[in-house]
Formats: sequence, structure tokens, C-alpha cells
Amino acid sequence: MEEGELWAFLEEHLRSIYEGDWATYEATTHEELSLYEWFVAPHRLDGLPFHRFMLENQWATRGRPYRLDLLEKRLQRYKDVAIFSYTLLVTVEGDGLRHFAVNESRVAVRFPEGWKVVHVHKSPAGAGLSL
Repeated sequence: MEEGELWAFLEEHLRSIYEGDWATYEATTHEELSLYEWFVAPHRLDGLPFHRFMLENQWATRGRPYRLDLLEKRLQRYKDVAIFSYTLLVTVEGDGLRHFAVNESRVAVRFPEGWKVVHVHKSPAGAGLSL
């Protein structure tokens, strides 16, 4: 898979989160996912059940129109491992436009069934995540 195809994979994965698309999220995420989300808990979250609840309740956008921008993108590729790092800028419509940014690293591994995200680490980038 070429670099452009890997970024397309990641963008599909991210869109599934913000659109509440559980089927795509599950297809692009390994069942043993480990994740640090500083705004959710000060501890590591493991597995998919927590995220299923979040996606099904459209936590990220509450069903409102949104836009995602990936800033300062970097991809490190080591055979069957891809490390994506970027600042995610999310714009959501509501009472005007609301923005939030978060620094993210996502690690994906190529399995026989395709690429899957196995680890995510998020850290604050500017103002908080109030939607």
C-alpha cells in the first residue's frame, strides 16, 4: 500500500468515528486496541466495547455536520507497521462553528485481512474539547 492509500485508510477510519459508523470502525480497528484519550480518562482504555458505546451515541459530533483537517501529517512506515502522527482539527456546526484540536498518533498494522489501527495516543493541542 502506497503512502496516499495509507492516509486514505486513516481518513476512512477517522470518518467512521465522527459519523458513528460502527461497521467501518470495527473493520479498521483491531479488537485488542489500546488507547490513551486524555479527555476521557487518565488511564489506558483497552478493546472496542467503550468505543462502540461512544460511536453509537455519536459522542464526537452529536449528529451535527463536521469537518476534519489533518495538520502537520507525518507517516513512518516499517514494513507491516504504519505510524501516523498529526494534529486533528475538528470543526462542528452548532450554534456557529466550534473547533477543537488534538495531537494524535495512531499505529496501524497490516494483518491478512488488511490494515487495522492497534494503538492510539492523544494529547491536548490548544483549547479543550468542549462541543
